[in-house]
Amino acid sequence: MDKPHGLMLLCICVFLECVTTHTARVERLADRKICADKHCSYVISVARALEDYVAADCRFINLRRGQTIYVFSKLRPGEAAGVFWSGSVYGERYVDQMGVVGYFPSNYINETYVFQKETVEIPTTDMDFFCA
Repeated sequence: MDKPHGLMLLCICVFLECVTTHTARVERLADRKICADKHCSYVISVARALEDYVAADCRFINLRRGQTIYVFSKLRPGEAAGVFWSGSVYGERYVDQMGVVGYFPSNYINETYVFQKETVEIPTTDMDFFCA
């Protein structure tokens, strides 16, 4: 193997090692989810946080009481599983306006406005629960 190809192979191996050491395998929260469209790219509804919620791991988001949440998907829970929804929250400061997306328990929020009454149910994938 010549020097440039060996260096490229080494770089790829280092990159893959970094990716695999900084990610975590986590359990699936559900096998199916409800979305506004087949890509879950549109907001289903807007909700308000009823109380504070502290995220259990990197799949989840923190909620503050009174905070606005944009709901993108609703997981269909399996037996003995909690009901989790996926959404985005925004900070009050301008620098925090980049939305944070993750799961939260649906009983911590009150859905205030539904944008999309007609929804689709699709299977979840491993990427839905990826933790980085």
